[in-house]
Amino acid sequence: MNSIRDRLYSRLQQPLPGIESQLRLAHPDRIKNVRELKIPDNARISSVLVLLYPGDAEVHFPLIVRPDYPGVHSGQVGLPGGKQEPEDSSLSATALRETHEEVGIHPDTIELLGRLTPLYIPPSGFLVHPFVGWLGRSPEFAIDPAEVASLFEVSVSRLLDPNAISEERIRLQSGLQLTTPAFRFDDRIVWGATAMILSEFGEVWRQALDPTQ
Repeated sequence: MNSIRDRLYSRLQQPLPGIESQLRLAHPDRIKNVRELKIPDNARISSVLVLLYPGDAEVHFPLIVRPDYPGVHSGQVGLPGGKQEPEDSSLSATALRETHEEVGIHPDTIELLGRLTPLYIPPSGFLVHPFVGWLGRSPEFAIDPAEVASLFEVSVSRLLDPNAISEERIRLQSGLQLTTPAFRFDDRIVWGATAMILSEFGEVWRQALDPTQ
């Protein structure tokens, strides 16, 4: 597992796949306007964490289900993370603090390997900064029910499986429906910004473990 961690760390120090890899899991309307989209100066800042750890001879990461609330991300699947607070010393500190608060993993136990490409989310006005972290053991999660309805774990091999990607019909909070590419893990559908972030992470992982790289 250490060799995987080392190769992933090395790959994350190089130029990232970027927006093109994110757009593979984007809604068609997002693809049309993303290159013309100007991130507003007053965009709210947040950070999320792809938290990797060993388990059953594979590497896994957690995804959380947000509680139902009157907001655009109600009930959606996402990565641990949230809004930057004034006391956070850095963007990565935000990701680590939020991960601790939401799923109970202490920042001191997480090794940050690098970051992925920031992504602006127009419906919520957040500019999300994704990070990749490594935990050397299988974790014991302790979710905060105020922020997390449930948690489930996904292996990286499953993320990379082409059969995990499908076209899904999503009903929004507004009642509108859209059809979008998404990851499906059993009965869980991962779409939108989280799917776009994981799409880039999957590409980084492939490149890190490709012996020709």
